[in-house]
Amino acid sequence: MRGAKPASWAGEAVTMPIREPALVLFSGGQDSATCLAWALGAFDRVETIGFDYGQRHRVELACRDRLAERLRREFPGWGPKLGADRIVDLSVLGQISETALTSDAAIAFTESGLPTTFVPGRNLLFFAFAAAIGYRRGLRHLVGGMCETDYAGYPDCRDDALKALQVALTLGMNKRFVIHTPLMWRDKRATWQLAYELGGDALVELIREESHSCYLGERSVLHDWGYGCGTCPACELRRNGWEAFASARS
Repeated sequence: MRGAKPASWAGEAVTMPIREPALVLFSGGQDSATCLAWALGAFDRVETIGFDYGQRHRVELACRDRLAERLRREFPGWGPKLGADRIVDLSVLGQISETALTSDAAIAFTESGLPTTFVPGRNLLFFAFAAAIGYRRGLRHLVGGMCETDYAGYPDCRDDALKALQVALTLGMNKRFVIHTPLMWRDKRATWQLAYELGGDALVELIREESHSCYLGERSVLHDWGYGCGTCPACELRRNGWEAFASARS
């Protein structure tokens, strides 16, 4: 695989696969697609889970299928490892959330300092449901693309919150769970770089073309950095990260 290097686990290289399976929270976005590639390099077998919560950018769910299909076809070293996928209906979360990600509300910052794109409890619920499925299927390693470096005001993306959640899941289910967040201390430039280290130009191009980040669900124009409206906070982060990544390589 061109440009492939050992995966990074909590900031350290993993030179040998972990002879255990993992479950990846796979939304169809840049971060989760990169984490899926990371997990395919680090674990013996990988399953994926996505959530339909009435998100405004629901197009990301369709992107998941294309990403997975191309990973299987274009990366033969990973394809056999990629196992079952499932979508969980969490539409109730969208029904009780009055946010810019679950309605046509404007994207802005509130008086609390949090952006209107914050969906309260989203990542906590995602991991709780993932752990429930993992409990049944023997998947104790849970992988998510949460990140503090590009922190957008989401408390449930914080390292401390996820460490506490790991403890709660382990105690509440009487089974040891491990939450992996390989992007926690990486900005978007470093996330593009990690994709390159994992799968070379082929993986970078796959993520650029097929993943989705835009909060508005815009996929009519393919920019250098991928599809999107180009103005929402998610597009700005992705574009700025791409430009820094491309500049460092030139």
